Amino acid sequence: MKKIAVASVIGTTVEWYDLFLFATASALVFNKIFFPAFDPLIGTLLAFGTFASAYLARMVGAALFGHYGDKVGRKSMLLISLVMMGLATFAIGLLPNYETIGIWAPILLLTLRIIQGLALGGEWGGAVLMAVEHAPANKRGFYGSWVQIGVPAGTLIANLAFLLSNAVLSNEALLSWGWRIPFLASILLVGVGLYIRLNTSETPSFRKVKDTASQVKVPLAEVLTKSWKQVLLGGVATMSTGTAFNLIVAFGLTYGTQTLGFSRNQMLAIALIACALCIVLLPVFGRLSDLVGRKPVIIGGIVAEALLAFPLFWLLDTRVFPLALLGYLLMMAAFAANYGPIATFLAELFGTKVRYSGLSVSYMLSGLLGSAATPIVTTALLSATGRGSSVAWYMIGSAVLSALALVMLAETLKKDANSTAAEAGARASIS
Repeated sequence: MKKIAVASVIGTTVEWYDLFLFATASALVFNKIFFPAFDPLIGTLLAFGTFASAYLARMVGAALFGHYGDKVGRKSMLLISLVMMGLATFAIGLLPNYETIGIWAPILLLTLRIIQGLALGGEWGGAVLMAVEHAPANKRGFYGSWVQIGVPAGTLIANLAFLLSNAVLSNEALLSWGWRIPFLASILLVGVGLYIRLNTSETPSFRKVKDTASQVKVPLAEVLTKSWKQVLLGGVATMSTGTAFNLIVAFGLTYGTQTLGFSRNQMLAIALIACALCIVLLPVFGRLSDLVGRKPVIIGGIVAEALLAFPLFWLLDTRVFPLALLGYLLMMAAFAANYGPIATFLAELFGTKVRYSGLSVSYMLSGLLGSAATPIVTTALLSATGRGSSVAWYMIGSAVLSALALVMLAETLKKDANSTAAEAGARASIS
């Protein structure tokens, strides 16, 4: 189980490093490299638009990888998705800029970003199932939360890569060639991830389905006809996690550097420290969900996100580094309570035969609703109002919707994760 947990953390860390490397670059350099003909704020908006495009691709990836993950197995899909993500990220590091090939530069960037999205659409669900379906029944929340560590860990490494590049390179060198180094270096992480995942075994739950030849013919159709409420409500219930996290790691970087006057190093350092805290807290909240239930912990995190929305911007607007850091740490703690148990909760909503499809589509729907829209909406709000605090209302609205959806879903703590009856699992998952 420990080997499975480590494999889940490292594999998802690689995937999220690649994804959030793009987010960090969108906030700091892509607007100048690939969209230089536009006003800086419009260029940033276009860069974030490219960033958001992956979330549509993630839905396609979730359906595609989910189908084969429920028919062929979890492990093989994880290996394919890791290679896809690694090659796309490496290729971004080789892209010519706008001055060299004109409009083809952002077009190629968008294409590679879509490939990243397809890969992540299949990665996350498989990684969650490798952890949850191997885990003892009384520790599913704990081990499922280890998969979630990949998000702050990948973000931390991505920010650290840019922080180091920014520290040793001039601004001209960073924009000219230095930004490429973190993307090219990702190929090393992919190699490590592949080695570890090749040495893991298929999950007991899927082996049971395969040994009895009871796979569903078209898992996606099955889950959308018999468990569509779980897919929809699960996606909305998870939406606020994407809003909160992208508020910190994407919009926050832009707002802090371009509006508040923080240096690039200061904002990267704040994000890095906040991610380190999140890595520590995620397993704590995951384990807590094994003791008191998934829903109480998740709802506590959602409520905290809403309550901290305005204080986050009040602290940022002081333009004082320690206070800005405090705002980030508070919001990241709320995010960890929300995000830690949510992977296990979503997995437990579905039966084994359709779990890869149901889990993946539900989570990627949440990304489309929350993560994809956040950088674009928040940047547009800042442009329209000139006040960062206007973004707080967006966070509060997202939290309210997630809380309402979660209330409509039943507690899953005592549910049998080895259940193969998709329809029975669906009936038991609505309050």
